[in-house]
Amino acid sequence: MPDRRAAQRAASFQCLFGGTPDGMALLDSSGAILAANPALERLAGGEALRGLPATRLLAPADRPALAALLAGSGQRDLRARPAGSGLGAWSLTSELLAGGGRLLRVLDHGEGDRAEVPAVNASRLEMLGRLTGGIVHDVNNLLGIIRGAAEAVRTLGLPPAGEAEVKGIEDAARRGAVLIAELLALVRPQKAAPCSIVLDAAIEALAPLLRRLVGKAVRLELLPGAAGLAVRLGPEQLDRLLMNLAVNAGEAMAEGGCLTIATRQAPGEAVLEVRDTGCGIPPEALPHIFDPFFTTRATEGGTGLGLATVRDIVGAAGGRVVVESRRGQGTCFRIHLPRLEAPVEAAPRPAPTGEAGPILLVEDEAVLRRLAEHVLSRQGQVPLLAESAEAALDLLERSPPPGLLVSDISLPGMDGRELARRLRLRWPHLPVVLASGYGSAGLRAELAAEGFHLLAKPYGSAELMAALEAVRRVPVTV
Repeated sequence: MPDRRAAQRAASFQCLFGGTPDGMALLDSSGAILAANPALERLAGGEALRGLPATRLLAPADRPALAALLAGSGQRDLRARPAGSGLGAWSLTSELLAGGGRLLRVLDHGEGDRAEVPAVNASRLEMLGRLTGGIVHDVNNLLGIIRGAAEAVRTLGLPPAGEAEVKGIEDAARRGAVLIAELLALVRPQKAAPCSIVLDAAIEALAPLLRRLVGKAVRLELLPGAAGLAVRLGPEQLDRLLMNLAVNAGEAMAEGGCLTIATRQAPGEAVLEVRDTGCGIPPEALPHIFDPFFTTRATEGGTGLGLATVRDIVGAAGGRVVVESRRGQGTCFRIHLPRLEAPVEAAPRPAPTGEAGPILLVEDEAVLRRLAEHVLSRQGQVPLLAESAEAALDLLERSPPPGLLVSDISLPGMDGRELARRLRLRWPHLPVVLASGYGSAGLRAELAAEGFHLLAKPYGSAELMAALEAVRRVPVTV
């Protein structure tokens, strides 16, 4: 009998409210949904609502307020955010029915709020830009200290368990550096540098790091199909793009699965597909996934920057991203990139230039200076050390001419770029490596125009030695 009465009430409810534009729901005494009109089901993303607690309509933070409203102990008109949304967009009211249960009314203010999103994000980006600009150098210095110290500990000889712990420290520092780079790219957009990569080869080189990022429970499968095809991306850009997508895929496959990275050729373009077999993206979240700061994992440390970075990288390269996702079946990011008409041929590498004198190392952070000295001493180098540009100039008055300069750009007093210019006036063929936490493509191009090589912070011993080798192989022209 109670079931028949409930069915009759649900039928009466649809007759009364089935055609209304506002979202309406009939609730039982516990707050569960007995019936919902089509308008409310559309607002909820097409999900079947019957039997669900009404509180499930809202974002987790707003559910207690709705529970209080339904119990008659809260405010009479509730402003709240729908489940899966980043901004408040609904107002809800509730009326107690004579025969028991409640009638819930949901008004959608989403169009007005969505119009506010660009302005809100612009304000947040401006604030973030000011904050990032002030701390990025210091944060990258700290990450460099962590990486350098971990490498120094490894040289002491460690048991396998200790090696694994040190590896975890280094990987965490690298991921921190990627996050800093994402923040910089988001708040200080740069035009893509005129460089290119051979797509399949670059993906193969990154595969070991991607396997560590997704974890042992996820199988990584590479399906290269664009042999020799070049695209206009820098290696760092492809790394950040794939690392962001791999991290998201790994989190979507917490119980294990397969991450497939495939490439293929299409007319005028290369297609890069990143597919996972994870839980999929909620339909209501799909339109927002590329919005800066939008995340469905705020309580788990999600920043909402990863996919915004992917969009910006692909857009700067003249490409586009298409996303397909089904709940419980996985997600596919299909990236279309313009192909270069002819692969970039690697220029013959000239023989290393000889060094007539010691390496001059200028770094204001004592720990980083010591770590760099440790790396160079392992290579048989005895560098000249200075904590500022002024100290370096004073040191050179009583030392042999330098064979190579390695300097931080951000120094107290005279900066590293001005120091390099002054030294070039005295030694026109001096190779120069300048280190900076602002390792953007624009800065790299600016320094290259002056014949300087950029070393992005934070760096480890491998990156430092690679920079020294690169700058030695490029003769300085005057």
